Amino acid sequence: MPKPPARAELAEAARRSLRVTVAATVGFYPAAHLLDQPLVAVYALFAAIAFGALSPLPGSGRHRAETVLRALPGAAVLIVLGTVLAMATWAAAVGMLVVGFVLTFGAACAPRLAATVPALQLCYILACFPPYAPGTAPERLTGLAVGAGALILCELLLLPQPWQPSYEDRLAGALDLAVGAARRLTREVGADTGLAARLRAAGRDLRFSQQPAGSRPTGAGRTDRALAQAGSATRRLLDQLASLTELTPCPVDLSTQTLLRGIAATGADTAGILRGRPPAAGPGVIVEMTDRFLVERTRLPNRPEGLLHAVLRRRSTVLSAAVSAMTVRTAVALAAGRRRRSVPGLPEEQFWYAERSTPRLWFVRVAGNLTPHSVVFQNAVRTMLGLALARLVAGSFDLSHGFWVLLAVLTLGRTTAGATWSAVRSAALGTLLGAIAAGVLVIGAGDTIRVYEFLLVPMMLVAFSVGPVGGPAWAQGLFTLVVSMAFAQLTPVTWRLAEARLIDVLTGSAIGLMCGLLAWPSGARAEIRRGVSALLHTSGPLVRATADAVTGGGGRAPGGKVAAGMQWLALHRLQIAEAAYAQYRAEPVPHAGEDGPDWLAALNYGSRVLIGAYWLPREHGPPDFPPAVRQWAHEAAGQVAAAGERAAEFPADGVRVRPAPLPWGAARREPAATLSLLVDMEVWLGGLAADLETAVGGGVDGIPYPPAVGGETTSPIPRS
Repeated sequence: MPKPPARAELAEAARRSLRVTVAATVGFYPAAHLLDQPLVAVYALFAAIAFGALSPLPGSGRHRAETVLRALPGAAVLIVLGTVLAMATWAAAVGMLVVGFVLTFGAACAPRLAATVPALQLCYILACFPPYAPGTAPERLTGLAVGAGALILCELLLLPQPWQPSYEDRLAGALDLAVGAARRLTREVGADTGLAARLRAAGRDLRFSQQPAGSRPTGAGRTDRALAQAGSATRRLLDQLASLTELTPCPVDLSTQTLLRGIAATGADTAGILRGRPPAAGPGVIVEMTDRFLVERTRLPNRPEGLLHAVLRRRSTVLSAAVSAMTVRTAVALAAGRRRRSVPGLPEEQFWYAERSTPRLWFVRVAGNLTPHSVVFQNAVRTMLGLALARLVAGSFDLSHGFWVLLAVLTLGRTTAGATWSAVRSAALGTLLGAIAAGVLVIGAGDTIRVYEFLLVPMMLVAFSVGPVGGPAWAQGLFTLVVSMAFAQLTPVTWRLAEARLIDVLTGSAIGLMCGLLAWPSGARAEIRRGVSALLHTSGPLVRATADAVTGGGGRAPGGKVAAGMQWLALHRLQIAEAAYAQYRAEPVPHAGEDGPDWLAALNYGSRVLIGAYWLPREHGPPDFPPAVRQWAHEAAGQVAAAGERAAEFPADGVRVRPAPLPWGAARREPAATLSLLVDMEVWLGGLAADLETAVGGGVDGIPYPPAVGGETTSPIPRS
């Protein structure tokens, strides 16, 4: 998504700054000057800053207010915990170790928690420093309630953030476009590249990287899992419809037109459910239409021999689009509250989460990320080590205002050593300049508190407007002035307050940089390479097993299905690689070469393998194919699997693979139903080959492959 214009970004930062400033001053000034409660004033000030500025919450004003309200009990618990553990440096450091890991790791299960993690960590940081005074917990909690409560009111009433479309709204809009395309395809045969481009663009807009933080359905619960699956299936549907508009023109038969109308009706009904309307029909309608289509496919159309293959390819693509529409409809129904594991017409493995309890789903998410190769685990370890070490250093050396050391680690830490060093350099320069300016101001104003009272509000307005858009230098420099103006009103200060701020920030920066260098300094770049390599290695045997399950051979369970253990392993590898890719896309990658691996194409390959393993094998077992067909399936699948294993090593010259073509002479003598099945597999293998060549380079003469069953695209996938 392109970066918003600087003016719009600054305007949004200014509105947020006004809300944070008002919320902070509403609690700070009365507590500090009217009630003589400095502790309440400090916590009211930092509560508003923590939730409003340090953790810029996504969504509308009402959504942000709800997020702060839900986080308040956790913040109160962390303040009490920090107050109790402030009795000793080692106790506070151990507590920081646990809090840092739990909050950062837990954010992987709850998107709303992820937005408030910095604020929650700051609540513990503030409370875990001396003086050890358990009796002050009520005052601290009062300050938290005042600051957070004022921010909630400001988010609701003071220039509230306008309504923003949710992921459900975006899904519904994408389905509207799919409905229009399906209806158009029932009337027109010619290619429409403009429509195809719009469909693929809508699919790209559904990627999580294009959604605002906090609105992505990445939680561990049933609703988020179902919405994520609905989004993935909608993207496939859009790309399959785009592929249909680009196929070689050929007459559209009645059965294909009927199924396209069913796809359109199902898409419209699903979009209505996402918008809160009751469904017009049950999910069984599209299942019944698909079953009728499969029956009608048993009769070959009366077409010339040269055109028959093209007609069968079109039918395969329409069938795959119907499967995607069916998947979207079922996933949306699960997201809306239905809890049925048995879904007619769909493999139960696709909806394994449907009847599992929420605690069980959380356990699955946590257990899946408890591995050193998970970027979620890496981030949690990096954060907890940095914060715990900072607390230990600040306590051991009795640094004045030592919580600034941890605040520097919290705000300057990045997922790569290079990005951390860049942030630290800018922050050090900004803090130095801010400390000099604060020192000059303190020397000039002396003990005249009125000066600091007058300057705090405009200073916060400027700091919280310019800091978020200006980068670490501006943010740290201006925040140095803000904290100097605030503390000067609570206790007598000298220019050494600015000096302490500078020393603390430099100490925290050094600790954060050290952790960045020692703990997975490459960030997700190394993990995306390792994760995709493991995915490609794991998918190869599954491709072979699927071909065997379709045409006869080993690698399948009773009834012709692929062994479930192979599918689960591939699915697990895909999830780990997707998590690494999500972080990789969020990291700055300087000098990214255009010839490097296309990670999204590799992930599409893994997803396409799984879809084929679910759908291609028949329930009643493989038909009795002639030896030539079985030999073709074995060779073609082996070529694709071997290419995937070569691609897992990321060779410099890429991979080139052209699966053996379907022996049309032998296949043409098969009954219509089995001939269509063979075309389905031919299209699937061709799509897998296209994904591999796009992922690591090495396409053959730029010739695109035919559309794949369940695939994202018919041509090399554009870089993302």
